[in-house]
Amino acid sequence: MIFGGYDSYIAEWMPAAIALRDAGLDTVIFDGPGQGMVLDDGVPMTPDWHLPVGAVLDHFELDGVTLMGFSLGGCLVVRTAAREPRVSRVIAWDVFTDLHENASRALDAAGLEAVEQHAEQIPATALDAAIDAVSKSDLFVEWTLNQSRRVMGADTPADVLKAWAHYRTDDVSPLVQQDILLMAGTKDHYVPLHQLGDQVLTLTAAPSVTCRVFTEQEQAQNHCQVGNTGLALGVILNWLDQVGGRKASGSAFTSRRTGPSR
Repeated sequence: MIFGGYDSYIAEWMPAAIALRDAGLDTVIFDGPGQGMVLDDGVPMTPDWHLPVGAVLDHFELDGVTLMGFSLGGCLVVRTAAREPRVSRVIAWDVFTDLHENASRALDAAGLEAVEQHAEQIPATALDAAIDAVSKSDLFVEWTLNQSRRVMGADTPADVLKAWAHYRTDDVSPLVQQDILLMAGTKDHYVPLHQLGDQVLTLTAAPSVTCRVFTEQEQAQNHCQVGNTGLALGVILNWLDQVGGRKASGSAFTSRRTGPSR
């Protein structure tokens, strides 16, 4: 079962889903709250991601699934696994432990680092005024805030910062009791590599934790391994074979070269 991340459309991941299907896996993909057409219909994101996953599991009467989330989905998949026993295996493509840290980079780069770091001590009206003033001259900050309001269903910059804080994994990771694959890129423009270590240290109850770091030499160092998706899919399929997540034998996909593209 596959879902995307922050404001994504599931159609973006259709090639990956088709590849997994061709490798012998029954594959379900869906947009959840804050994503794709669900967001277009006005439904904001929720950190309680076990609820939409549970609804899909109920609808298709599924159990013992492998659950994979892309980008922010790497956070949501961990949050789900902690509360949904019908999930047997977890794939975070990429690891994503703290939305607040990742999303606030735009504010930090615009000179708002002190404001962002001390947001809880600053009156909401003053915080909103400071961020709104910068957004008038910084298009990246403007876009980040406007899109965050839409995705999170937030009204003000202060509300956005509060919403970001709920998308983390350290509060639920000790509850994860499934085998888990964590993927990360050395040059991910969105997720700092230290979050891989952060995630590993908090998965104290998982029976197995497998980490894969993708490099520039593999042309897979970017966010979600854009540049060499075939390599990432090969890693996923090999891992599934090791943890019992793929029972079908043989496939056209596994015979293809999954090393670095040239």
